[in-house]
Amino acid sequence: MAASNVNVVVITGNLTKDPELRSTNGGMSVCEMRVAVNSRRKDQSGQWVDKPNYFDVVVFGAQGENCANYLSRGRPLAVEGRLDWREWEAKDGSKRQAVQIIANSVQFLGSRDGGGGAPNGNGGGQQYQQQQPQQSYSPPQSDVPADESDFGPVSTGGQEDDIPF
Repeated sequence: MAASNVNVVVITGNLTKDPELRSTNGGMSVCEMRVAVNSRRKDQSGQWVDKPNYFDVVVFGAQGENCANYLSRGRPLAVEGRLDWREWEAKDGSKRQAVQIIANSVQFLGSRDGGGGAPNGNGGGQQYQQQQPQQSYSPPQSDVPADESDFGPVSTGGQEDDIPF
């Protein structure tokens, strides 16, 4: 059996700065973000402390444009993607390298008008202009009657199942 490689990463955290949007020569939108994710651990005195980890995230296409338009510093988000290692030569001739997350999907967490986690409490974004009416949930209904013949009573033949757990 051939070995397969798996490269999947999922993080949730807060943006450390506003997203930066640019375009490639071919017109593809590219949004770059930096996300802080806290790890909790005990220090030498036994107290719990947060240690921040910082991740560079790249989002392409329309999803990247949405990130640039609707996200701002301090806003919580979830990112699912893959790790990508890149290497380049700096202007001074030194070789540089970095690992970044190439996002497959970005989910905006919290709300732009209060749950964003920014110091001023508004999440750093614009507030919604319209209030959406509250709608109650009702399960979808079907026009096709359900065939319930497969859901008749179960007969155990008078014996109890002998399951060993």
